[in-house]
Amino acid sequence: MHPTDSDCANAIRALAMDAVEAANSGHPGMPMGMADVATVLWQRYLKHDPADPHWPDRDRFILSAGHGSMLMYSLLHLSGYARPTLDDLKNFRQSDSPCAGHPENFMLEGVEATTGPLGQGFAMAVGFAIAERQLNATFDDALVDHKTWVIAGDGCLMEGINHEAVGLAGHLKLGRLNVLWDDNRITIDGAVSLSSSEDIPARYRASGWHVAECDGHDFDDIARAIDEALASDLPSLIRCRTIIGKGAPTKAGTSGSHGSPLGAKEIEGARAALGWAHEAFVVPDDIRETWLAAGKRSADDHAAWKQRLASHSDRAEFERRMEGTLPEGFSLDDYIAGLLADPKKVATRKASEMALEALTAALPETIGGSADLTGSNNTRTKATGPLNAENYGGRYVSYGIREFGMAAAMNGMALHGGVIPYGGTFLVFADYCRPAIRLSALQNTRVVYVMTHDSIGLGEDGPTHQPVEHLTSLRLIPGLDVYRPCDTIETAECWQLSVERSDGPSLLALSRQNLPQLRTDAAENRSARGAYRLQAAEAPRRVVLIATGSEVEIAVAVRAALEAEGIGADVVSMPCWSRFDAQPADYRNDVLPHAKPEELLRVSIEAGTTLGWERYTMVDGLRFGIDRFGASGPAPELYAKFGLTPENITQAVKARLQATEN
Repeated sequence: MHPTDSDCANAIRALAMDAVEAANSGHPGMPMGMADVATVLWQRYLKHDPADPHWPDRDRFILSAGHGSMLMYSLLHLSGYARPTLDDLKNFRQSDSPCAGHPENFMLEGVEATTGPLGQGFAMAVGFAIAERQLNATFDDALVDHKTWVIAGDGCLMEGINHEAVGLAGHLKLGRLNVLWDDNRITIDGAVSLSSSEDIPARYRASGWHVAECDGHDFDDIARAIDEALASDLPSLIRCRTIIGKGAPTKAGTSGSHGSPLGAKEIEGARAALGWAHEAFVVPDDIRETWLAAGKRSADDHAAWKQRLASHSDRAEFERRMEGTLPEGFSLDDYIAGLLADPKKVATRKASEMALEALTAALPETIGGSADLTGSNNTRTKATGPLNAENYGGRYVSYGIREFGMAAAMNGMALHGGVIPYGGTFLVFADYCRPAIRLSALQNTRVVYVMTHDSIGLGEDGPTHQPVEHLTSLRLIPGLDVYRPCDTIETAECWQLSVERSDGPSLLALSRQNLPQLRTDAAENRSARGAYRLQAAEAPRRVVLIATGSEVEIAVAVRAALEAEGIGADVVSMPCWSRFDAQPADYRNDVLPHAKPEELLRVSIEAGTTLGWERYTMVDGLRFGIDRFGASGPAPELYAKFGLTPENITQAVKARLQATEN
C-alpha cells in the first residue's frame, strides 16, 4: 500500500521525538504539531530541488519558529538533501552536528536563514519577498518567479518586530509571501490566553493581508487554504489550527511538549497513538521513497528554467548578481580623484550621499532605504527611484518608522541574493536594530547600515538622541565592521570596503556637523587598514594621537599645538577597529609603537564612551571621551562642555608629559 500523507507526516514526528530524546534537549512539540502542514507544503507546493539547493528560482522556506528546528532538519533529510544525514539527526544539538539547536544558514544547505530569535525569521522573509519582486521586475518571469514561505508560531506573531514586518509587507502588497501560522495556542508558560487576547486575523486584515484558516491536521483543508492564499494578490496569513505535540498521549496540547524531551514512556505512547511501529530513527523504505520522490517534484521546472537562462539576453548580468560579484573594474577611484582635486568640507552623512551617487550608479544591485529619515541619513540618490507596490523595479524602500523591521528585511534581501541592501537611521537607534545587526553578523550577510548623527555633534536634540555608548557596544559584535570616517575621502573608502565585503555586514557612523577634508592622498585605500598614520611627528615623537570621525579634526589641531612647542606627535586616524586588529603585527606596531609611557604617550579622542580604548592607549595612556549621557545645546558648546577641544586636550597631554618627566 502506498504511504499516506499521515505516514509521511508521522515520519517527521518520529524523527523529531527521537532526535530531541537522544540529545536530551530540544523542542519536539512544534515539529509534531506542524508535521501535517509541512508535509502538504513540501510535497505539493514548495518549488525546490535538493540536487541544487542554490537554484536561484527556488521557493524560499523560512522556519521563523526556529526552536522547532527538527521540523526543518527532518524535511531536508527526508526530501533528499545531501545533509543532514541520519547520523547528523542522531547527533542533533551536539557540537559535531550541523543540526544546531536553531537553524543556521551557514551550517546546512537548504536552511535559508538563521532563525530562533522569535519574529526575525518572519521579518527576514519580508526581505526575501522584496528581493524576489525587485529582481522579477529587473529580469522578468523567465528568470525570477518564486514564492516565500514561512512557518511562524505564536511567539513570532507576538514580538514587536512582527508588527513592523506585517505593516511593511502589507503596504508593499507582497503577494508572493505566505505565512503558515502554527496556531497551537500554547507558549512555554502555558496557554496563549495567559498573555494575549488580540484578534490576530483582524490585525493582519487591517494591515493589508489576506487571511485564510484551516484545520492543521486535515491535509485537504490545508491544501484548500494554501490554494486560497495563492489566488490572492496580497501577502497571506494562513491560520493553521494545530495541536502541539500531536500524538503524545499526555503532553499533546500542553506546554509540556514545548521545550523538553518527551521521555521514553511518552514516546512509546506516541508511537502507539500514531501507529508508528518502528525503532528510533527508522523510516520505512516506502515512506522514505515517497518523500524522495516529492523532493524531485520540481526537477522538470528546474531543467526548464536552466534552458530559459541559457538563452536569456540578461544571463551574464543575472548570474553576476546572484553570485554576488561586483562589476569588473568597479571602484570609486575616479570619484575620489575628484575630491582630491576639489576638496569638500561637509558632514560625513553628506559625504556618504556623495559617494552613494557614484556607487549606486555603478552598482545596479544596490537597494537603499531609510527608517523615515531619508533627509537626515542622505541615503537616496538619483539612481535609486522608489520601490513600492506600483513599481517593484525601484531601488529605494521607504521603511517608515520601523528600524528593527528594516534591519531584518535587509538581512532577508541579502540572504535571498542578487541585491546589496543598505538602510539608514540615527546611530542612537542602533538599539532598535541591534538584534537584527547581530544576526547580520552571525549569518555573514552583506548588509550596510548607514547610521548618522553619530555623537553629541548632533547638538540640540539632546541626550535622548546623542549616542554615547553605541560605538563601543556595536564594536563588540563579532564580524561587524564598524566604520567612523573622518572626511569625504575616508567615507568613500569605507563605502567601497562595505560593498566589496561579501562575507559580513558593515556599519557607517556618520556626522551631522561639517568636517574638513583632511586626506590629501589616495594612492591606496588607507581605511582598509583600519587605522593609519594621517600625520607624522616632525619634532621628536612623544605622543600618538588616535581619533575617529569628527574627532580626527581635533587631533590634528592638538598635534599642531604640540608641534609648535617642540613636542612631536603623530595623528592616527582609526576608522575601523576590527580591520586594524586584523592587520599583521608589524603594521600595528608601526602605527602604534611599543614604548614606555614616559617615552611615548598614547592618547585616544572620540566623542563616546572611553571603554575599550585602553587596548590602544594602554592603561597609562590618556582617553578623552564622554562617560556619561550628553546634553542639549549647540555642538560647539557641547564639545567645550565635555572637554573635547584642542585647547583642553593639549593642556592635559602636556601635563601628563610633564608628570612623567618628574
